Amino acid sequence: MTLNGRTAVVTGGASGIGLACAQRLAADGATVVVLDLDEAAATKAVAEMPGARAIGIDLTDLDAIDALDVDGDILVNNAGIQHVAPIEEFPPEKFSLMMRLMVEAPFRLVRRLLPGMYAGGWGRIVNISSVHGVRASEFKVAYVTAKHALEGLSKVTALEGAPHGVTSNCVNPAYVRTPLVDKQIDAQAQTHGIGRDEVVEKIMLAPAALKRLLEPEEVAAAVSYLCSPDASFITGASLMIDGGWSIH
Repeated sequence: MTLNGRTAVVTGGASGIGLACAQRLAADGATVVVLDLDEAAATKAVAEMPGARAIGIDLTDLDAIDALDVDGDILVNNAGIQHVAPIEEFPPEKFSLMMRLMVEAPFRLVRRLLPGMYAGGWGRIVNISSVHGVRASEFKVAYVTAKHALEGLSKVTALEGAPHGVTSNCVNPAYVRTPLVDKQIDAQAQTHGIGRDEVVEKIMLAPAALKRLLEPEEVAAAVSYLCSPDASFITGASLMIDGGWSIH
């Protein structure tokens, strides 16, 4: 219970990685606030977390973020979506939406919560990036662009936050067993004209040394570590949990 007295804001916390992070931080003692587009799922997710609350919000609505009545000394920027298409076929409106959700929304939340963290002399910002924050793959122009931008946001936040007791880091998983990845398997299968099993084996796991999908709880464990006292000297880092993908 190393996070007793702390409040953790987790975006996209109703399912997948976000839910695992919310559950782990609650187990560590934090009071959790889940922000998610699916308010019903978010409410269900926090039902077994003491003192937790759910807020239904469309994080692509930047004005709605600015109007949020929420404070926290831990922020986990996790919410994200994927779209798979060649650049020349990639819908510009989808690209813009993904930038708002995965770059502008994290910026707005960091900007909103930093003053409270500074005042308290303590804060932990963990951005759920990706191996695609440091590497690229075809047909994912918006996702790769967004994750690279998130890495930059995290590093600048680390520099500015350091004098105030605030750390900022990225966690960089490879493919995680989540509904988002399940949708990607279908999209990649359609794009490449191959079966789902071939997508996992020949595309998703091909660059990695360890040939399996990550579990959400493994990502949550990394987030928990970065919020713990043991990680107090880690900031501006990108914690690769990619099974060896990025060592090529």
